[in-house]
Amino acid sequence: LPTSMWVGDMVLLEPLNEDSFIENLRKRFDHNEIYTYIGSVVISMNPYRSLPIFTPEKVEEYRNRNFYELSPHIYALADEAYRSLRDQDKDQCILITGESGAGKTEASKLVMSYVAAVCGKGQEVNKVKEQLLQSNPVLEAFGNAKTVRNDNSSRFGKYMDIEFDFKGDPLGGVISNYLLEKSRVCKQPRGERNFHIFYQLLSGASGDTLTKLKLDRDFSKYNYLSLDSATVSGLDDAASFRTVRNAMQIVGFMEDEVQSVLELVAAVLKLGNIEFKPESRVNGFDESRVKDKNGETIQSVLERAFSYRTVEAKMEKVSTTLNVAQAYYARDALAKNLYSRLFSWLVTRINESIKVGLAKTRHKVMGVLDIYGFEIFEDNSFEQFIINYCNEKLQQIFIELTLREEQEEYVREGIEWTNIEYFNNAVICDLIENNQNGILAMLDEECLRPGTVTDDTFLDKLNTICAEHQHFESRLSKNSKFLTDHSLPHSCFRIQHYAGKVLYRVEGFVDKNNDLLYRDLSQAMYKATHSLMRQLFPEGNPAKVNLKRPPTAGFQFKASVGGLMRNLQTKNPNYIRCIKPNDKKASHIFTDSLVCHQVRYLGLMENVRVRRAGYAFRQPYEPCLERYKMLCRQTWPHWRGPARDGVEVLLIDCSVPAEEFAYGRSKIFIRNPRTLFTLEERRRACLQDLATLIQKIYRGWKCRTHFILLKKSQVVVAAWYRRYAQQKKYEKIKRATLVMQSFTRGWKVCLSACIEYMPVSLQMQKYFLGLKTTMPSMSPIDNTWSAQPYSFLEGAHTELRRIFHFWRFTEEKKAVYEEKLEASEIFKDKKALYPSSVSQPFKGDYLEIQKNPKYQKLNSAVEEKVLLADVVNKINRANGKGSPRLFLLTKSNFVLADQKTGQVKASVPLPDLTSVSVSTQSDGFFALKLKEGSASAAKGDFLLSSEHLIEIITKLHRTGTTAADKDQINIDISDE
Repeated sequence: LPTSMWVGDMVLLEPLNEDSFIENLRKRFDHNEIYTYIGSVVISMNPYRSLPIFTPEKVEEYRNRNFYELSPHIYALADEAYRSLRDQDKDQCILITGESGAGKTEASKLVMSYVAAVCGKGQEVNKVKEQLLQSNPVLEAFGNAKTVRNDNSSRFGKYMDIEFDFKGDPLGGVISNYLLEKSRVCKQPRGERNFHIFYQLLSGASGDTLTKLKLDRDFSKYNYLSLDSATVSGLDDAASFRTVRNAMQIVGFMEDEVQSVLELVAAVLKLGNIEFKPESRVNGFDESRVKDKNGETIQSVLERAFSYRTVEAKMEKVSTTLNVAQAYYARDALAKNLYSRLFSWLVTRINESIKVGLAKTRHKVMGVLDIYGFEIFEDNSFEQFIINYCNEKLQQIFIELTLREEQEEYVREGIEWTNIEYFNNAVICDLIENNQNGILAMLDEECLRPGTVTDDTFLDKLNTICAEHQHFESRLSKNSKFLTDHSLPHSCFRIQHYAGKVLYRVEGFVDKNNDLLYRDLSQAMYKATHSLMRQLFPEGNPAKVNLKRPPTAGFQFKASVGGLMRNLQTKNPNYIRCIKPNDKKASHIFTDSLVCHQVRYLGLMENVRVRRAGYAFRQPYEPCLERYKMLCRQTWPHWRGPARDGVEVLLIDCSVPAEEFAYGRSKIFIRNPRTLFTLEERRRACLQDLATLIQKIYRGWKCRTHFILLKKSQVVVAAWYRRYAQQKKYEKIKRATLVMQSFTRGWKVCLSACIEYMPVSLQMQKYFLGLKTTMPSMSPIDNTWSAQPYSFLEGAHTELRRIFHFWRFTEEKKAVYEEKLEASEIFKDKKALYPSSVSQPFKGDYLEIQKNPKYQKLNSAVEEKVLLADVVNKINRANGKGSPRLFLLTKSNFVLADQKTGQVKASVPLPDLTSVSVSTQSDGFFALKLKEGSASAAKGDFLLSSEHLIEIITKLHRTGTTAADKDQINIDISDE
């Protein structure tokens, strides 16, 4: 194909055929374009390598952009879904489908990380986003495993509903899990591994942790761990274990909960090492006994449960012995149930952390489905049958919403339409789930009927009832060509799924569907001392014995899938169709036949044909008119007639070509996405003009209101000022008059007195004028005074000296200087922080506790006068984190109180304080050591931090000295 044919949207592909479709995918794949559109559906090719297209810059590039504006990307679909949810209040679901190894799990992570990046910010919002994202590593460790097709294959189905508030900020979520492949716990196919957590625990846990769990790092010592593929290139199990531990902490797991989970994982490994030996009894029955070959010790009640089985029927109990084979079956059943219940508990525990509280308003919801892909192995059993049934249901949803529903909508709306044929897999879903003669119904019927039930009797029933079905084959069915088709063994049946024919081996179907756990084992688990283990086996409680048979695995899964389908149908779907380019998990390899097979069974060609023949956008008339009515003068601001007439007037006024739209009975249909983008751009520009108009009117009103207020205020201010100016003028004239009068009277008195006492008055005048220049400094240590010039002024000279020193050096100033001097004696040349504190006055009450009504309660709780009140940081000795506390010092106590509530946290008498320790550095940390045996020492010593360290310790030393002996409180300054 020429370069112009590397189209990003298959709807634009010319010519359209299967060869050009595959070639377009190949060309884009070779040029690292792994995403391609079919309308609004995203095709994702797994590149099997890291590409630089998921950076924060790419997130910003696709943020708030039209879907077709940039090159195809999964971010475009995520942005479209998020903006539809936020702006149009439409619940969304993102359905990610494809084979195992096609990249579904990575696609779900990219969607969630994009939504987390573009939604709101804030401490609480970031915490919710981090918890939602960190739930993935936990569930992957316990629910994913290496398979022959995928090194990180999801062995369970996960659906997450993320709830948002009206602003589009995430509030939390709910995770649903489906059908964990628990048979993998006991046995793995060749070339595959057990669940990741087993290898991560043995590789990444510390030596002390493994010692506590009584585990060994050697994988070969555990029967449940396959050895041929225990180590996977590209997977660092030790680093993954640290990631999982950190993720569990972020999600909200307590340390004791993490430890309990690891103990149960270790218990599963140890169960696999329990071996049994036969022991003959007198009555001829074989009995099993645990042999302690590998040094595994188990409780006696559990050992008995491996040897005997108690069957209850009405009021009778019958105990039968288990032979070695039955004992191994019981052991494996217990291991699978224990791990499966532990996984379900993990999901429930994560949901408790990320769930949203009850709210009066409806929350917006976005669902992300990451579920196992279609599987066709050499040996397919019950698990593959259930997994492929789920994929059939998802394909049916796709058909319903993208093919059948779209074509039926054109017919309902009266739009001229040429019907396009497509394969509807409803007949396959009916074959499996029909309540009367479906395969699951017949399997349940076999499991519940009395008498001898085996996998062969189940196959016989299938051959009897499903023999005529066109999608069912077996050796005995009429559709089977067993004379020439030797690929169909006797103990198998084949179903022609939408993705191809799959051969299922019937062995194990009945046992796996029953999913029974002997009651003796449940009771043994309930009697365990491990609290989490007791919690996982509530039916083991003897007080709650329930003789009713539990529902089968097939019944439970069918019900959960039905609930999932109903949930998905209430939301607007967004599809990501994942395709793997090769079976070798290698980059730069594109296998045409494999890709063609996936394109065919995913129905992508039919999807393209429907989109090419249809319309890209459709919307009811009312919301369409409401959204775009500002583009036309006749429809703005209100249209009085029918909504359809308003839309017609609107489109004509906007000069939209007639071939670009069609009128349905209740909706307007627009063919080309570019037409819609043009309307959106014009609407955005119009909204800007409207916003400018609103701003202009508002600013005019605000300025007029402000001017009128200023005018009224100016009149009032001018009146008051004129009054004030006249008052000041009168007072100034009055003062001047009094001064002039006093000078005149004084001059008259002095004139008469100077005649008689002229020499003495001149000496006194000289003396007082000389004091102005000989006045000592204001330093508190300067005790000098000028010499006495005249003997007759001795009394006045002494009294003036006393008055000056008393005025300069009051008792309050004396106390402050004494504190400063004492601080100098304690810290000078010893504490690096001291020089910077010399220029800072000691204020004492930094909180103004007497005046501040916030601390009224605290002020009443402290009866004595507060000498010092400040905010300090109390350092937690467990984790080193600081907590703000109020520090109050009185003459006999120091008090620590909560900063927010004012509640007293500790009140310590000063006699109980033995010493204060600080470092020589410039930090503000100080430790208060309490007297051993005192009542205050019960809480331990205090480690505090303050910006006023020098003042606090000085006042403590002075107050403690007056409260008790001189050397009661020691000040220890050292680097230790």
